[in-house]
Amino acid sequence: MFSGTFGVTHWLIVIGVLVVLFGAKRLPAAARGLGQSMRILKAELRDDADKDDEQK
Repeated sequence: MFSGTFGVTHWLIVIGVLVVLFGAKRLPAAARGLGQSMRILKAELRDDADKDDEQK
């Protein structure tokens, strides 16, 4: 049923649904917030790995 790959058509449908749900004005702010959250998560994971290396 699901092949695990998304084609161009699938991505266009997903983007269209997001625009309908959130509106075109709110999508850039949502993407910016998601990017900031990902950067924070990466930094925290990196700090955790550094602390673990120091303890060994």
